[in-house]
Amino acid sequence: MSDTTGAAFSGSTVVLTGVGADGQVGQAVAREFADAGASLILVDRTAEHVDARVSELTRHGHAATGYTCDLTDGAAVKSLVGRVRETHGNAVHALVQMAGGFAMSGPVADSTDEVWNRQIAINLTTAFTAARAFLPMLRAGKGSIVFFASEAVLPGSTGARTSAYAVAKSGVVALMRAIAAEERPNGVRANAVAPSTIRTATNVREMGDGAKYVEREQVADVVLFLCSRGASAISGLVVPVA
Repeated sequence: MSDTTGAAFSGSTVVLTGVGADGQVGQAVAREFADAGASLILVDRTAEHVDARVSELTRHGHAATGYTCDLTDGAAVKSLVGRVRETHGNAVHALVQMAGGFAMSGPVADSTDEVWNRQIAINLTTAFTAARAFLPMLRAGKGSIVFFASEAVLPGSTGARTSAYAVAKSGVVALMRAIAAEERPNGVRANAVAPSTIRTATNVREMGDGAKYVEREQVADVVLFLCSRGASAISGLVVPVA
């Protein structure tokens, strides 16, 4: 973990969505927040993933509670926040929105409604529903949101053959900037990380070990910094991680 954060999150409640399976970026982010003293609320649509992450963290003495939720369903997310409030109090100090996924859509002329709708749902709709629902608790905690964008949103990227994913992640950036402007008076910050290809178990399995990757822990370090007091003057920023 970066020395920048130390135990800076002691006493803080941090929500992580899309915590994922073993070897994914959510695992590294959860570990680093836990090592920095945060009490974690872990959310994923798959019970197996949530249970594995909670078990791993509590086995090492960290505070973690897991919830399953389909973040594409606004009503389900509202219910989730109600349960979180009942169990953990009214304040959240950080929300890290990692739920999402990648799929090639091919040339626009040959793409399908199914891929388009799925990419928008899992990448953009999940970001919207989670942020909207947790904002009251983030206001109470003067908290920070970190969204996951992608290098696909950075200057020079064409989005060729990945238009659905690129559009969804561009929407995430637009959402982040709107929240950063709207919530500044309420003490809530919002930023986004835009990683290149991350060395996850899935990517290594599909692309091989010799591809150019950014390490999971490097991404986690940036996320923790953006949620820390050291970044208290930073909001509305897209941070490339490569």
